[in-house]
Amino acid sequence: MSEQIFSYSESDLENIVGRMLDLASSGGATAAEVDVSESCGQNVSVRLAEVETIEYNRDKGVSLTVYIGQKKGHASTSDFSDKALADTVAAALNIARYTAEDDCAGLADPALLFNPANARDLDLYHPWALPVERAIDIARECEDAARSVDARISNSEGGSVSSHVSRHCYANSNGFVGSQSTSRHSLSAAVVAAGGDSMQRDYWYSSARHPDDLLAAAEVGRIAGERTVRRLDGRRVKTGQYPVLFEAPVAGGLLSSLVQAVSGGSLYRKSSFLMDSLGTQVAAPMLNVSEDPFVLRGLASGCYDEEGVATQQRELVSNGVLQGYFLGSYSARKLGMQSTGHAGGAHNLLVRPTLSGGLPALLQRMGTGLLITELMGHGVNMVTGDYSRGASGFWVENGVVAYPVEEFTIAGNLRDMLLHIDAIGDDIDRRGSRYMGSVLLGKMMVAGEA
Repeated sequence: MSEQIFSYSESDLENIVGRMLDLASSGGATAAEVDVSESCGQNVSVRLAEVETIEYNRDKGVSLTVYIGQKKGHASTSDFSDKALADTVAAALNIARYTAEDDCAGLADPALLFNPANARDLDLYHPWALPVERAIDIARECEDAARSVDARISNSEGGSVSSHVSRHCYANSNGFVGSQSTSRHSLSAAVVAAGGDSMQRDYWYSSARHPDDLLAAAEVGRIAGERTVRRLDGRRVKTGQYPVLFEAPVAGGLLSSLVQAVSGGSLYRKSSFLMDSLGTQVAAPMLNVSEDPFVLRGLASGCYDEEGVATQQRELVSNGVLQGYFLGSYSARKLGMQSTGHAGGAHNLLVRPTLSGGLPALLQRMGTGLLITELMGHGVNMVTGDYSRGASGFWVENGVVAYPVEEFTIAGNLRDMLLHIDAIGDDIDRRGSRYMGSVLLGKMMVAGEA
């Protein structure tokens, strides 16, 4: 994939948003904001060494939000011709004229907008010059490595390689204009193993802004194969209360639930189990979470949010005490507060480990209990915090994995779960925007066999 794959330069996109803002103003808008983007990518997958899919995508679009006083209208198009842009502006204005007033509607506070003088290069754009023939070879290598782990691996869901780049510009009538280009690449493999009466599937993947930061294809495949085979001959676990250790790839879900509970939409709709929690103890004193939008090559890095509000480094949770919410302009106004630069969601979250030695040290700390490696279903009630998920993993005795277990449910309440974190490992999963190690909870209710 090369630079020439884009049809529009960043300056082209800036010209488009400028034209639309002018059209909105001349049409009667008192304020307006425009978002325009172009993206393209390639996905290649193989299954049992045969090419299964080769996909190319190229998308572009522009969306406009106009305000007439406190009345809001929105329209979008994928056609960048002058007539289409003018028609889109006219459509948004017509909608706004017939929309009820909302006293919280409007652009972000100009005082909070990102200052271009503070711009920094976050190293987010690394296109991958990847001919399709080479992508096929990498996907095959990934799948072959997974299938060769063990003779019991009898089938495959395939190996895949994807590479995507995007170019984006946001501007509003308060004078903010920001544009950037980003990339994201990934490798993955998923295989099936059979042994006796048992058949199991598992997978692994690697994701990064720069292709050089991806795990080697053979390594991704090896991990996928090993994770699959180790699940064979699973047993049932007895119903009871046990210590539970969430492996790093699934532990991030606990943090995501915390983020959702303290995000503006949940708070102003009063649909959160952590209402009015700012400055209160929401987790065990050992939990410390920082937010850093400026991680180089970070998957959730950025100098400003989707409204142009400047992002900031901050402590989200300090010794278990909640230090801040996640607010965009609208939710902030609904709550009588100020935007925190989170229109579009959280940035990179870093959880400080409390125990060195990786997963083995956490297993020793737990002694006897359950290691959770997969969660199923969506049994989380964000209003009450009630938590119930299907799970699979391993039974641990005396700090050592004894055998795989399956077909059980873990249950609790997120508030109690967060308050009873016993340890956080340094086996940090860095493949997403939640940098978190495995998490040990003192006990949870486990429903298995009687």
